[in-house]
Amino acid sequence: MGAPGVLVALYVPGDRPERFAKAFAAGADQVILDLEDAVTPAYKQRARQAVADLLAGPVPGRVAVRPNGAGTPWHEEDLAMLAAAASRPALRLPKVEGPGDVERVLERLGSAPAELVCLLESALGVEQAYAVASHPAVTGLALGEADLRAELGVTAEAGLDWLRVRSVVASRAAGLPAPAMAVHPRLDDDEGLRASCRHGASLGLRGRAAIHPRQVPVIRDAFTPTPAEQADASAVLEALSGTSGAVRLPDGRMVDEAMAAEARAVLALAGG
Repeated sequence: MGAPGVLVALYVPGDRPERFAKAFAAGADQVILDLEDAVTPAYKQRARQAVADLLAGPVPGRVAVRPNGAGTPWHEEDLAMLAAAASRPALRLPKVEGPGDVERVLERLGSAPAELVCLLESALGVEQAYAVASHPAVTGLALGEADLRAELGVTAEAGLDWLRVRSVVASRAAGLPAPAMAVHPRLDDDEGLRASCRHGASLGLRGRAAIHPRQVPVIRDAFTPTPAEQADASAVLEALSGTSGAVRLPDGRMVDEAMAAEARAVLALAGG
């Protein structure tokens, strides 16, 4: 576990089954069928049935489901639907505040999904990040930044950055892949999305969730190392090949095995 890689996921509202095929064709690594925030209370049952219908047969791609959180009127029925599904999707579990939340869901599902990403959306959830990440059924963490902004009163980007780095540290300490970023809510802001993704990459985040197919290629491109970054990584590895100590590059930098590990991670992200 913990291997580097870029994940681009695409949310689609569960009550919009006419969008499912388009979502699977959008080029994302995973489609997240959302039963929670993207669906109004009046359409919760309709969304659950649409997702159940999709999961009743072969699924056309890698799929996850975000159910409604514990304490809501729809939580138990969502889990019952997932437990009965012929195709068992990945689970994107909202509002996790400790390992006990994971255990309660697993009891209702009857078995652990192959992939279980826990969303940390409260101060307590962030404080419990490592404990959640260390649960044997958990395969990843992510932040619910909108909820965290509201609870903590965070308006500065620096405040969010601290939370993001906290999730990266907890994930890697538990042997999990680095988290993907939360969604960028503006659909007409490709440059802002790209800049935000590059900033997230600099913090150790790897990939992002999208809310529209047009965001998918922007996210993937932004998280993929540039040709210059790839060339630099290759130069570092070439310079260190066959040595066991530090080496000076033509540009004056001293590099050693720690830099080699970073260079290998860059090339892995680039698919090399």
